Amino acid sequence: MRDHPNKPADAHLQPLIHAFFDEATNTVSYLVADPATREAAVIDPVLDYDQNAGEVDTRSVDAILAKAGEEGYRIVWTLETHAHADHLSGSPYIKAKTGARIGIGEHIKEVQRIFRPVFNAIDLKTDGSDFDHLFREGEHFAIGQLEGRILHTPGHTPADIVYLIADAAFVGDTLFMPDYGTARADFPGGDARVLYRSIQRVLSLPPQTRLFMCHDYKAPGRDHYAWETTVAAQRSQNVHVKDGTGEADFVGMREARDAKLAVPRLLLPSIQVNIRAGRFPAAEANGVRYLMIPVKAKGATAQIATAS
Repeated sequence: MRDHPNKPADAHLQPLIHAFFDEATNTVSYLVADPATREAAVIDPVLDYDQNAGEVDTRSVDAILAKAGEEGYRIVWTLETHAHADHLSGSPYIKAKTGARIGIGEHIKEVQRIFRPVFNAIDLKTDGSDFDHLFREGEHFAIGQLEGRILHTPGHTPADIVYLIADAAFVGDTLFMPDYGTARADFPGGDARVLYRSIQRVLSLPPQTRLFMCHDYKAPGRDHYAWETTVAAQRSQNVHVKDGTGEADFVGMREARDAKLAVPRLLLPSIQVNIRAGRFPAAEANGVRYLMIPVKAKGATAQIATAS
């Protein structure tokens, strides 16, 4: 966990930001607080999941809650930038412990409609109602006296949003650190051309705007994790989309790169949990909850799979 001191002189208008890095999923979660009222939000919390053991744990979320307690914060929001494909959400646990509301972009409904048939998730409603609040483009919200604003930034998924809070923007998977580049756009509903245009929206923010990443993977030549940068640094240094990079060049690069990327290790469990606002499917009669693994038989295996 690392704290970020406020940089602007007018500190009371700026958020207090605490970052928590989960190396198992390369995810950064944030605790963002108003220094005046001590109200706070958690952004992209991680639920620890051991796929091999079939077990979940709350140690990462507990660390965030412990820090909030130490600082005297009252958590009022737990905010998702999108439905993650690489970790399970800790938002329901935070809600249960604090009463915080779970928020996500309103286009999560599109993601739910895409994946409901993939998992035959007949219990899943596709109206976003598993979440407490669906944010619209341009919507304003409050964390104490801090004012937040929503930027809809589709491309990685249809539902990605950026939380712009004072001079800080929490960009989800839209951008990575300048030396690592940009997010993939090959998931169902993703689009490299749309991603490019969303990135341009982020890079049109004031140059001094601080950008906080959702992930870091250590770019080649860098021996440490990093997750904070600025609009100015992205525009001058981003290896995929710095100033002067045209849309066609970006789309060509992104699509060629995505074609070589492996499927995320936790894609299947993450998506089916996160589109339910972090909720697991109902427990079976034995008290155990089960996640689906879709299997499509190809070629001769189709005969084996259907044999009685």
